[in-house]
Amino acid sequence: MVNNRQNSEENTFRRSFGIHLTSREVFLEFIFPEIKDKLWQHRWVDLYAGEGNLILPILNSIPPENRLKFFKHHIFLSDIHSEMVEKCIENVGNYGIPSEAALKNIKVRNNLENFPIFLKDDKLPVYHITNPPYLYLGYIKKHKETQKYLNLFQGENEGYQDLYQIAMINDLRNNIENLIYIIPSNFLFGASVSNKFRLNFLKYYTIGKMYIFETKIFEYTGTNICIGFFKKKSIPKSESIEFNAIKIKNRGVKYSKSYILKPDFNYRAGSEFDEFLEEYQVSSPLKIKYYLLKKDVLQNLGDNKLKVIDANEYHNNQYRKLTIEVNDWLKDKIQSNILYVRTVDTGSYEGRVGLELISEDFNVNAIFVSGNTYRTHPIQIFFEPIIALDEQILVKDYFNFILECFRKKLDSGFLTTYKYSKAEYTRKYLGLTQVRKIIQTFPHRNMSKKIRENLKDLIKEKDFKGVLKQLEACKKESD
Repeated sequence: MVNNRQNSEENTFRRSFGIHLTSREVFLEFIFPEIKDKLWQHRWVDLYAGEGNLILPILNSIPPENRLKFFKHHIFLSDIHSEMVEKCIENVGNYGIPSEAALKNIKVRNNLENFPIFLKDDKLPVYHITNPPYLYLGYIKKHKETQKYLNLFQGENEGYQDLYQIAMINDLRNNIENLIYIIPSNFLFGASVSNKFRLNFLKYYTIGKMYIFETKIFEYTGTNICIGFFKKKSIPKSESIEFNAIKIKNRGVKYSKSYILKPDFNYRAGSEFDEFLEEYQVSSPLKIKYYLLKKDVLQNLGDNKLKVIDANEYHNNQYRKLTIEVNDWLKDKIQSNILYVRTVDTGSYEGRVGLELISEDFNVNAIFVSGNTYRTHPIQIFFEPIIALDEQILVKDYFNFILECFRKKLDSGFLTTYKYSKAEYTRKYLGLTQVRKIIQTFPHRNMSKKIRENLKDLIKEKDFKGVLKQLEACKKESD
């Protein structure tokens, strides 16, 4: 019982401060090979040092007789937590550095609030390697113990969304030329959480390379992270950034992938998908609404009984089934809209995000929302105006085909990573805005019987280029 309480307190402490301690192995495998040839050329700094695991292992490669000199002139560590600083000082002692020297270069300091300007007075250029705290602004606002950080997001920091972004923008404002940051992968793949920050930051920095982890790396969090190698541009410029990344998946699978980040798409990885949505949106797209709400049913009570699942009641791996009684108008509306969107991968290939048939997956007429709406629940789609059932099925097949083609092409990079799991693939979240935009590329107004049958055949044959040609033909006809 004591251990459980202690573990709970430790987890609360980590969460409250956004702390995820880095192992020496991460540094030695992924970071040290990139810096080992320039150790004497820089001052190696970690402003959120924790136990010092991202800097202190450098001393292993320095001859014992030179370590004290190297430490005095080439290493500076600090952290806001005194217990972490004490651990740093203890750890540096293992390399033969006396405590009096350690105390001069390892300090307790709040570097999120203000950058240590004295570091820039040194003759050696600062090279900042760090695993900063990360804590999303939405979480900070909701929890009393973290609301003390809200002042960091005011003034010139207004609009940023995470503590790690504050750390990185502080480096930018203080003209730190070389950075290696261990940060959440939403830096690359996030939309609203990262758009403003990427636009501001990547105007000044380029990306040399990245390691992108789609497997668990920290013991106490499932957050997917990346290691980014950043270098300050000689001249600030909003331009496309190209770099290679090593993606690391479950069971140690590694492969290389190239990325192009474009300012027109907020430097978000996977922008080829956004370009498709923009280029192929039809002039008069299908319109949709989400959710069958409790208020909709209460405002349309009647004698027609329909079977539904309650999206807010999930127990023993299934949704609660119930019967609602509605009038003729709502009955017709429900029975005329047969699709729902699965926004979160289940982990199986049969349960990937996309559009599906309510009757097939749940054996009911509708998906009822008895309480709050949640984007991760199954969500019924309502077309306005209503379209024929066979056309809805074609929309479903088209939607899922387009989605899977881009998942394969971009390794699902345009989707938001849901959470770490042991599934065969990295589970992703499909945003409702993305759902709407894919549907808006479906050329329903130019859908003759011949085009409909051709599109069905192309999807069945998995002919992506053929589908694009058909979309282009339909768009030219509408123009």
